[in-house]
Amino acid sequence: MTQKLSRKFVDGLPKAELHVHIEGTLEAEMEFAIAKRNQIDIGAKTPADIDRNYGVGLPEFLKAYYKGMQVLRTKQDFYDLTAAFLRKEADSNVKHLELFFDPQAHTSRGIPFATVIEGIHEAIVDAASLDIDVQLIMCFLREYSQESAMQTLKEAEPYHKKGWILGVGLDSDEHHNPPLKFMLVFAKARNQGYYLTMHCDLHQVDTVDHIKQALEIITVDRLDHGLNIVENADLMTFLIDIKIGITACPMAYFYTRKVMEQKAINKLFNNGALISFNSDDPAYKGSNYINDVYYKFAQKCNWSEKELVRIAQNSFKTSWISQQEKESYLAQIDEYISSKR
Repeated sequence: MTQKLSRKFVDGLPKAELHVHIEGTLEAEMEFAIAKRNQIDIGAKTPADIDRNYGVGLPEFLKAYYKGMQVLRTKQDFYDLTAAFLRKEADSNVKHLELFFDPQAHTSRGIPFATVIEGIHEAIVDAASLDIDVQLIMCFLREYSQESAMQTLKEAEPYHKKGWILGVGLDSDEHHNPPLKFMLVFAKARNQGYYLTMHCDLHQVDTVDHIKQALEIITVDRLDHGLNIVENADLMTFLIDIKIGITACPMAYFYTRKVMEQKAINKLFNNGALISFNSDDPAYKGSNYINDVYYKFAQKCNWSEKELVRIAQNSFKTSWISQQEKESYLAQIDEYISSKR
């Protein structure tokens, strides 16, 4: 294996993606097309007229994120959105995908839960020929109430029993919405057999305490973002010792904060944390999909193939699949590396 990194190497590297929101893959071209189909006036005469310049910071991004998804109304809309993204993932040599969706963002505006998940699921079924394994993670919106999250969990129950939903997560505006607000919801989800994860976004109020709540009280199976954990040496050691995965999204940080957070990522990586790279909301972050994330971060930090191989290995190791499946995917990475020697 050569040490000089090439984009071709990144493109061919087998990988998993564990932190990407399906609503965040809505490119302007598709938003425009769906709006036209649904006869929705979004104030744009062409896709180029759709403004994705939301400024700096999480609240500003969320405004654009929720505005864009307003065009999603029918099962066909969710099908088309998911099908297009799965083709991109397959082209990026993503072998396993754990995909977030935000049902409350749709049910709160009158779209039935069934419309959302059935459209997404049908696209997953029809993508069987793409050689990519796809699982769904249902996220609760943390600015909504615990009661709303409980209702959403109840609506999801028949689909979870069918095996359509693997885990639950927590995302959106973290300000004054700590993990403990949803402790009972996540306890019930755990009892129902879901895997658990939570967003602990960067540089939020009480962010290290939120990470502590997620890891020590909620006892999540994975941590999304969570890079402020480097500010607490004991907590970081705990994360590493219990081998909990942490999902980083370097290009997303660049577009919301103008920095890839490479210092924190490198600290976690160098200390042996099971950190993976992910695209988060690529359509709103410069259309930087998973291979762009790998390659651009490696360029920024002067990483070689060796470091990116470990990132790809981490993505499978911290996925919610069987040990046998993990070993199979890790063997694919080994075969790929051997083919490059």
